[in-house]
Amino acid sequence: MDKRNPKIIILTASYGNGHLQVANSLYHECVKRGFGNVNICNLYSESHPFFSELTENLYKKSFTFGKQFYKLFYYGTNRIQSKKLLRWYYNYGFKRLTYLIQIEKPDILINTFPINAVPEFRRRTGKVIPTFNVITDYCLHRLWLHDDIDRYYVSTDQLKSKILSEGVFHSKVVVSGIPIRPAFSEVKDKRLLYKKYGLTTDKEIILILGGAQGVFSKMKEICETLLQITNHQIAVVCGKNFTLRDDLAPLVSKYSERFRPFGYVERIDELYRLASVMVTKPGGITLTEATAIGTPVILYKPVPGQERENALFFTHEGAAITVHNQDDLFDSIVTLLRNKEIQMSINSSLKRLHLQNSQQIIIDDVLEESEKVFQSMVPMTNKKKLGS
Repeated sequence: MDKRNPKIIILTASYGNGHLQVANSLYHECVKRGFGNVNICNLYSESHPFFSELTENLYKKSFTFGKQFYKLFYYGTNRIQSKKLLRWYYNYGFKRLTYLIQIEKPDILINTFPINAVPEFRRRTGKVIPTFNVITDYCLHRLWLHDDIDRYYVSTDQLKSKILSEGVFHSKVVVSGIPIRPAFSEVKDKRLLYKKYGLTTDKEIILILGGAQGVFSKMKEICETLLQITNHQIAVVCGKNFTLRDDLAPLVSKYSERFRPFGYVERIDELYRLASVMVTKPGGITLTEATAIGTPVILYKPVPGQERENALFFTHEGAAITVHNQDDLFDSIVTLLRNKEIQMSINSSLKRLHLQNSQQIIIDDVLEESEKVFQSMVPMTNKKKLGS
């Protein structure tokens, strides 16, 4: 391995944007270091495009009418014991991965999604490529675990303890935090941001994140009620849901001074900095971004699976409020905006969970551990030569 320019493949999947965002953060860290042989591979989309698209659409439906289906899938696969089913999952994407490795000859493999075809490659072929898992939530799903993973990078000490309880060696788990964009560590002039987004300084701002696909139901109803019962400004990020943005258009004319809908916002960190309270779904990346800024968070209707587990953790840590219906949402927003002590408490708890420079920590450790793996292989190679 050339330490100055290692060949790295970052493997990910597009079930939600979080795994892709983490992959991109690690990629840009590598580019910043001058590495010229780094690629991101959406393995499942490349190996099984039709089935991958189908399952990605099912995942998106889990936020609406498919909740019970996703609940069964998530918790069912977390308890999976059938060797036949595990073998099927381990084999998923294996052929494409083998081709990639033959063509690219990578020095390092990094997973930002539990793709067990990667460690399985080592087990089946005997070819050792240092392999690393970057867990993108605040909870553990057992599909992340495999004997042939060299290192796990996790968000918290609590998650590390859970992994250790599964029999993983202490030295294999690093509490690094979850990588997010460097923009969240910048210092910004808020006065310029208010002007940029058409917001004013005289009224507090309620920020509502609809998710990358705009997954909140009854968004117009929620916004209109908030505009009626409060005198605050409301900023809504609709993501790629253009239908939702069109649906909210009448509120812009009716409440032109207090309501701002946005599509995809590249510098979402800037809106975090302006908001007094943020309403969102509890995705791992969004929550990590919130820890960087400290914006008080209300988690709305987490669906069963990693969302619910993330919400339970943040609520237990005093870093968020979780609500399950509209009435509780309205009450929580009003209470939070009136009570600065609660705001400060959540802000403090969020910042306590934040770990800076996660992508730097991960890439530093990946390089160091990879070198150890290669060095451990040298005696084996020499023995083979002596015996030949």
